[in-house]
Amino acid sequence: MNTSGWLQLGVYVVVLLLLAKPLGAYMAAVYDGRATWAQRIGGPLERLIYRGAGVDQTRDMGWIDYALAMLWFNLVGALVVYAIQRVQQWLPLNPQQLAAVSPDSSFNTATSFITNTNWQGYGGESTMSYLTQMFALTVQNFMSAASGMAVLVALVRGFIRKEANGIGNFWVDLTRTTVYILLPLSFVFALVLVMQGVPQTFDKAATVTMVQPVTFDNPKNGPDGQPLKDDKAIRLPRRQPPTSRPYRLAP
Repeated sequence: MNTSGWLQLGVYVVVLLLLAKPLGAYMAAVYDGRATWAQRIGGPLERLIYRGAGVDQTRDMGWIDYALAMLWFNLVGALVVYAIQRVQQWLPLNPQQLAAVSPDSSFNTATSFITNTNWQGYGGESTMSYLTQMFALTVQNFMSAASGMAVLVALVRGFIRKEANGIGNFWVDLTRTTVYILLPLSFVFALVLVMQGVPQTFDKAATVTMVQPVTFDNPKNGPDGQPLKDDKAIRLPRRQPPTSRPYRLAP
């Protein structure tokens, strides 16, 4: 690893240590229902979610009920993510007319969110439509993380509670994680990306002409958008023409 890589790693560790105490204290207040100033802002949304989902926020679940709620939630999420990928060619917001994602890739992506690994085995903008990215991947980037954080909170409660029979309410922990932690953080990072000029559009991929011609190898893709491989599982290369010609770039 070069100097720049070590510097980035060092900055990351320093920022992580600086945020550990204040962010940890804030998260503890959120899960205990003591984040009063945050609840004044996000409280209406939290209560709206409870009413819409029929959640009794005062109910304290035992570990079996908590685990079952978590498993059912993640199972439904995985099925929805899988289904959206498999039928994306018939759904809107697909200006590139991308075909359905292959069954194995769809299953891999859906299960990666259940396991909180978010494994990306596909070619990004060349595989998934805008709608798939928004309603499948983006939603699960929140829900998968929120589910994992809720489980950790329940585990902590199980250690510190001596007399209580319950370990909290999965739906309350899931909602508070999303409304008071993940959404505010994503809003801050979104502003940073906007300031950096990161593009976002619903149009087709832009066609541009590169300044310096470069020739390189790209994998050959099959009808499903996945790289083709030989009998030794090695990707088949395709010689890319010089980049002085127009190229399609992801928006």
